[in-house]
Order: sequence, then structure tokens, then C-alpha cells
Amino acid sequence: MKFLIKFFGYLFGIGAVLGLVVAAGVWIYLEKLAEDLPDYTALKNYEPPVMTRVHAADGSLMAEYAKQRRLFLPIQAMPDMLKQAYISAEDKNFYSHVGIDPEGIARAAVRFVQNFGSGRRPEGASTITQQVAKNFLLTNELSVDRKIKEAILSLRIEQAYTKDEILELYLNEIYLGLGAYGVAAASLVYFDKSVHELSLEEVAYLAALPKAPNNYHPFRGRERAIERRNWVIDRMVENGYVSAADAEVAKAKPLTVKPRETGSQLFAAEYFTEEVRRQVASIYGENSLYEGGLSVRSTLDPKMQVTARKVLMNGLLDFDQKRGGGWRGPVTTIPVTGDWGVELGKVEAFSDLPEWRLAVVLEAGQGSAEVGLQPRRLVSGALEPDRETATLQLEDMKWARVGGRAPAAVSDVLKQGDVVYVEIPKDGSRYALRQIPKVSGALVAMDPFTGRVLALVGGFSFAQSEFNRATQAWRQPGSSFKPFVYAAALDNGYTPSSVVLDAPIELAQAGQETWRPQNYGGKFYGPSTLRTGIELSRNLMTIRLAQDMGMPLVAEYAKRFGVYDNMMPVLSMSLGAGETTVLRMVTAYSILANGGRKVTPTLIDRIQDRYGRTIFKHDSRICETCDANDWTGQAEPELIDEREQVLDPMTAYQITSMMEGVVQRGTATSVRAVGRPVAGKTGTTNEEKDAWFVGYTPDLAVGVFIGYDQPRPMGRGATGGLVAAPIFTEFMKEALAGSPPVEFRVPKGLQLIPINRQTGMRAVAGAEGTILESFKPGTAPPDTYSVIGFEDEMGVPRTVSPEAGAAVMTGTGGLY
Repeated sequence: MKFLIKFFGYLFGIGAVLGLVVAAGVWIYLEKLAEDLPDYTALKNYEPPVMTRVHAADGSLMAEYAKQRRLFLPIQAMPDMLKQAYISAEDKNFYSHVGIDPEGIARAAVRFVQNFGSGRRPEGASTITQQVAKNFLLTNELSVDRKIKEAILSLRIEQAYTKDEILELYLNEIYLGLGAYGVAAASLVYFDKSVHELSLEEVAYLAALPKAPNNYHPFRGRERAIERRNWVIDRMVENGYVSAADAEVAKAKPLTVKPRETGSQLFAAEYFTEEVRRQVASIYGENSLYEGGLSVRSTLDPKMQVTARKVLMNGLLDFDQKRGGGWRGPVTTIPVTGDWGVELGKVEAFSDLPEWRLAVVLEAGQGSAEVGLQPRRLVSGALEPDRETATLQLEDMKWARVGGRAPAAVSDVLKQGDVVYVEIPKDGSRYALRQIPKVSGALVAMDPFTGRVLALVGGFSFAQSEFNRATQAWRQPGSSFKPFVYAAALDNGYTPSSVVLDAPIELAQAGQETWRPQNYGGKFYGPSTLRTGIELSRNLMTIRLAQDMGMPLVAEYAKRFGVYDNMMPVLSMSLGAGETTVLRMVTAYSILANGGRKVTPTLIDRIQDRYGRTIFKHDSRICETCDANDWTGQAEPELIDEREQVLDPMTAYQITSMMEGVVQRGTATSVRAVGRPVAGKTGTTNEEKDAWFVGYTPDLAVGVFIGYDQPRPMGRGATGGLVAAPIFTEFMKEALAGSPPVEFRVPKGLQLIPINRQTGMRAVAGAEGTILESFKPGTAPPDTYSVIGFEDEMGVPRTVSPEAGAAVMTGTGGLY
């Protein structure tokens, strides 16, 4: 007996020693692992990559940019049902355990022994806290060391953070498939809803995803996804979060997913959105754009943007059908034997042309063609099973000239297997044949007082070409630059009634042939007032005016208005021979429209960081009393505008009045159809390579440019007045519909005096050929007839009697 006692005592002693040795070894092992553990307190400063969102002026979502599509959502803002679903699916004891779940560990150990040697992945036993430790601080390495580190960190995290803080980290970090990180982003990506709008079955589906998002893909793994979703609902019932009746209703519902589009979200705004993206990236860098969680409020007016896109597209199509050279052939050709829908479905259509569809010609005859329309893709990515057909009529494709002649039969244009674009009828009428125009253009609409860009279209289709012709295309403005030459003159002693000679001129150019500029049409009209010169866009008058006051002055004003940065002071530049952009031109015209105050164009009103702090604001006006806590009878706050006065307000009105004449009597009479006061100027470059119209009402400035990307002649007669002005007109009519007409504001002190339109001299009010002209204080219509450029050409004094002046105007004074 004593022997047994000694023996067992001996074994106990050895066991105790071995236990201490093992314990010491475990302690040393754990200490060594703990030495390399990351600093869990860094979670306090958690700033995950968050997507940047861009909104229009009315709050409409324009675009989202992210490397990881995530929206950070505070735990207090998450609905209880959402939290309950994830706790039920991932860690039902979350609010009671200390960071690890012994019961789960034991269950995982048993399964490990049972599956040993089977090659199956060991079953996890991770709590939500352990998943936070792994996702934030560790790797996905599958090893005992990593699991132990995870457990140690979990215990420490539970001591340093509340349960809600841990759950907040988890629900904002987890990857849930389709590029979505966190529950807020996943709710938008899968259902296009905020988390507060989710139903029970939708919440349960999101909670089913953390295990393996790809396994529960809503389309590729639909059955498994529904099975997993219903399992989550059952767990919610088991945990007392949902009633059995509500659960059965939710489980019976189908899995209805509405994937959210990426990139531009607002129709017709692709060019605008991309320009905003470029500007934000240039200010704050790519990392801030894609990870900084910025909130960008743009200046875009969605309704005006849709109008801008429509009128520019229609204008380009009209030009292409009338002047584009006819039919240029199909998009491609495909076989039409068998199921043509499958082959047609493989042809990529431009995504930003919802008015058009691709179609394949099934049969082309004399007077019509039968076409099969491209099947639309379902949410699942599959094609519509039905095959829709339509008929194209010969009378709708007379524009599709072949060899310079209108087609006599549909078969002259189309053949079986041709893939073409057709326009969807808007009013129940027929489908019509269409083609992407070669000519392109741009339109910009701006608030002339703030520089806020309200609409911007940079081409026919962003999907076809991302090149933005409103901001990136440097083109010659032609005669649309002339108002700044005339503004420089009016600001420096000339008046609208000053007379300039319109006659042939020869200018020697160093090392080059003598320059002999011409008016459009090749005619000369003798002495004319500045008003007449700009109304009828007289090139030779502009050159003589610029020569008289000096090109350095013109160059200074061009820079002051932002048309050119450093214009060469040569006379050809007075006719718009330099290169600028549509956005610059509209900005310059806005200065004329607002009374001469400098404006800085902007597509962005405000940018906020992820915490809601404003880090950028376009409006720099000062308002010292705008932050009053309450109203105590004080006067309305006043905004202090310290922007530079680029032009005398009186000069701005004078040039505006003269450009009203361009619309009323000059080269842009088609713009009168707007039906309200409009000032503007046409622009046409040599060989009609560029066509412009830039103009404004008292509260809206708009510029339109038309031309080929690789500059080439657009055809005789393709002037700004005939090509660009109609687009401007249609835009203004729609953009201003419903608002009352407003007259241009006349500055105080400006005098309106009746003059003779031809001579520029004082006249009797009401007499034939008399108009009211604006004069600054200290200036008045001349009493003698003085012709700028007359002395240089004729070798006689410029100042003559009114009678002699009249003789010159009528052609009896010896000039012609």
C-alpha cells in the first residue's frame, strides 16, 4: 500500500513538473506570439477607404468612385434588424462572450478530428471580434499561430472597445461581393436601397454573404443563395428576433436583386461627370478621390443637361444627314441563319444612346427592310428570349446617299446581315435608320454671374469618344472673338458710332506672302459704324480697328477675359486665328453679360470630407453677417463681391447692345426665335472648319461649337449662323421655357441717343434709319464724319463734312 502511495506520489510529482514545464512552454510560446502582435489600439483611428460620391445641384447622384465600394455607416444609424441578422448568422453569442466562443471552439475541434485526413478545410470558430482582429490586424494565413494570435487580440479588443464599436468596425469592413465593402455599400450595390429600406429577406441575404460571397452569387448561385438566406432567417427566429409567421412570408419570396450601375449614374451627364472627376483628382489626388469618402456637390442642372445633350445630338445628326456625305456603311455584318439574336447580342452598342438600338437586316427590298432588334440584357446578364423585329421604310432613309445620290431602293443602302443603328420611335411611328455622325461639337451653359457651369456636353457620345470638346479641344473661335476686339476699343475712347473703313487691305508679313484678308462673301461695303461691323461680322473693319488701336491692347484684353493666355499681337489674331476652348469662350462672354465682373468657371460648388467638413467652396464672396444666430430686426445680409472688374460696366452694356443687333439684324437672325432679349456672336473660320455661336440672355450664357475632330472643311455655307446658332436657339427655348423675358440691365449714367445707323451721327428720333445708341458720359455722336482707316487708304484727312460722308456712303464720293 505504501508502495502504491509512493508510486502515485512519484507520478504526481513528475506530472506536476511536466505540467509546469508545459505551462512554462505555453507561456513562453504565447509571450513570443504576443511580442509580434500589431497594435490593436490603432482601431481607434480606423479610417477605411470610402467611396467618393458626386451629386448634381439638386442632390441627384451623378457618380461613385472607389477602389473599395464602401460607405461608412455609424452603428447608431444601422437598423436593429440588420444587426440582428448578422449576429444570428455569424455570432449569436456576440453580446455575451469575451471575444472568443469556447463552445464554438470545442465544436470546431470535434469537426476537425472527424474530418482529419479528408482534405476538407477546417471549420472556423471565429467570433465577430475575431473576424475584426483578422480583417484589420492579421492576414488570412491558415495556421495555428494565426488563430492563437487572433484569439489574443480578440481578448484585448474586447477589453478596449465596446460591443457596439466592435460591431461597427465589422459591419463597415466586411467584403460582401460585387465589389461592395460594408453593409451600407452592399445595400446599394445589390438592391439600390439604403439599409433603412431593406426588407427582412433582403437583410437576411446580405447577412448570408460574409462566409463566401461568390458561392451565394445572386445569379450564378441563386439556389444556394436562397438556401443560405433562408437559413439566416431561421436563425433569427431561433434567437427571438423575428416571428415564425414573418419568417415564412420572407422565405417564400424570390431573391430579387437590382445591381447598381457603376460610373456615371445620371443620364446625359457623362462628359460633365468625367470633367468633375478629373478636377477632383487634380486638386486632391487619386487616393483621396477613390478612398477619401469625399462628397462633391456639382453645379449641374440635370434638366438643363438633358436638354443640352438632346439639342446638340439633334444638331449633329441634322448636319450629318444634310452635309455628311451620305451612308458610310453598317457597324458590322453577321450571319442571320439560325438564332441571329445571339450573334447580334455580341455586338457592343454605345451605352449612352438609349434612343437607339442595334438591329440586323434580315431582308432588304425595294421599299422597305425587315430588321431584327438586338435583344436587351436581363439583370442576370442573359438575353431576352423573344426576338423583336421592325420595318424600315425607304422614305425615311433618303438622306443615306450612296455615291452622292439618294437611294432608289432600300437595297441600295442595306443588305442582309448588316448591323445598323435604328432610332426607337417616340410617338408610335416607324423605326428609322441612323448612323453615328463624323462631325462633332460641344455645348456649355453657364450662370454668367457666378461662373457655375449648369450644363456641359463634350460630344455626340461619351461611350464612342471620351474626348471632351468643351474643355479639351483647342479650336479657332473665328469671328466669335471679335466682341473682345470691339470691347477693347469701346473701353479706350471709341464709341459704337465710330466709323471704320471696310475696303481691301494688304498687309506685308515678314518672310511670307502679302496677306490679303477678305470678308465672308468677298465683298466690301465702305465706311461703317462699329455696330454695323460686329452685326454683320466685317473682317476688314475688325482688322483696321485693331490696327488703329494696336494689337498689344487687343492681346491684353484677350488675356484679361481669359480667351487666350498669351496671344501673339499680330493682326490675324483679331479675327480669332488663335486657339481656345468652348468653356473659355463662354466664360469670357459671361463677363460681358454680368457687367464686366471677372468670373471663374466651375463645375463644383462644394466638396466635403468624410466627416462632413467643407474643404472646398467655389463661392468666395464675403458675407460678414450671414452667421447670425437669430433675427433681431437687422438688415438682410449683404454679399461683398471683391472679384476683379475686368471691363467697365458701361462698355459691357455697349457691346451687349451691339451683339443684340447681331441677333436682330445681323448674322444670327435665326436666334430671334428664342423670343426674348439675346446677345451673341457667330464665328466661322477659314474654309468653314469651325462653326460657333456664343451668346447670352441676362441670366444665362451658352456657347456652341461644331467641327470635325481633325479639322477639315465642313462645306460651303456651314457657318456659325447656319450650323451652330440653331442649336443655341433650341437650347435657349427649352432651357428658359416658363421664365419671363428679362431685358438687359442698363448701367446708371449711360445715355441713349438717336443716331443714323449708317453714318453714326446724331439724328432725329423716329427718322428712317435711326436707332438709339448708348454713349458713356462725356461722349456723344460725332458732328463730323471721321473714318478710321480712310486716311491710310486715300491719303486725305479722315475728318470730312457730313455731306461728304454721306457721299462716301452712297458711293458718289470717289471711294468706289
